[in-house]
Amino acid sequence: MPTAVLLAVIFINLALIFYSIGVWWERLAGELQSKHLLFFWAGFASDSIGTEMMRRILGGHIVLNLHGVTGLSALTLMLVHALWASWTLIKGSAAAKRSFHRFSIVVWFIWLIPYLSGYLLSMSGPR
Repeated sequence: MPTAVLLAVIFINLALIFYSIGVWWERLAGELQSKHLLFFWAGFASDSIGTEMMRRILGGHIVLNLHGVTGLSALTLMLVHALWASWTLIKGSAAAKRSFHRFSIVVWFIWLIPYLSGYLLSMSGPR
């Protein structure tokens, strides 16, 4: 496996780990906390790096198939999620901090679509 592909896969898997920890830890805690926010941002950063590495591997293009469209949508949602979590921690009410996890779970499930489709695409071999 070429080094660039290996690094991209590592960063995408780090995104899964960081983002999952943040989302599920927040859910179990019952209230958004700053430590959860760190994992949201780490997940977004890892996904951004991995996605950019994959884009470069593909010659600088974004392929607008199911994986590409859902991947860009999920990355955008992760950014919105992290920004909204930041705002909620700074300016949000206690009730907003307690109910934020609902949005987190939705974004996490949406993020799984391109993660799993990327995995399935990789199993189909080189194209």
